[in-house]
Amino acid sequence: MKKVQQGFTLIELMIVVAIIGILAAVAIPQYQNYVSKSQVTRVMQETGALKTVIETCLLDGLTAAGECELGWTNSNLIGATTVAGLQTGLTVILAEDNTEESSIEAQFGGNASAAVAGETLTWTRDTDGSWACSTTVETAFRPTGCATEAGAGASGG
Repeated sequence: MKKVQQGFTLIELMIVVAIIGILAAVAIPQYQNYVSKSQVTRVMQETGALKTVIETCLLDGLTAAGECELGWTNSNLIGATTVAGLQTGLTVILAEDNTEESSIEAQFGGNASAAVAGETLTWTRDTDGSWACSTTVETAFRPTGCATEAGAGASGG
């Protein structure tokens, strides 16, 4: 009676391992880029939500940092520590009146990917009440509507 061979040969297993290695070499950098871009977009949305609060404070005449309650929930992508309810990587500047600009600046830190850590994303409100987004992150990670330099960003509301 003939014995039928069962299982895989060593060469077949080595070919499968080589194919998996090639796929991983291509997929891992693409995944890391995707994560970085999604983190920048998330911070843009989180800080963008503060625009409405700042507009309300300005309309109510609340311009001092202590007067305006932002209702901020800390983000694990911004800064590293919390001081007086705000993360150290988040800076909010309220204009005294309509002749000055207000701004929201977030510095990537905490759990942000290495590709964007230390970079910033800024919302700036000019004197006519329109908001613009700018960021220092690389072009590959920049979300739509956010420019590289202040004043060149798309209006956000």
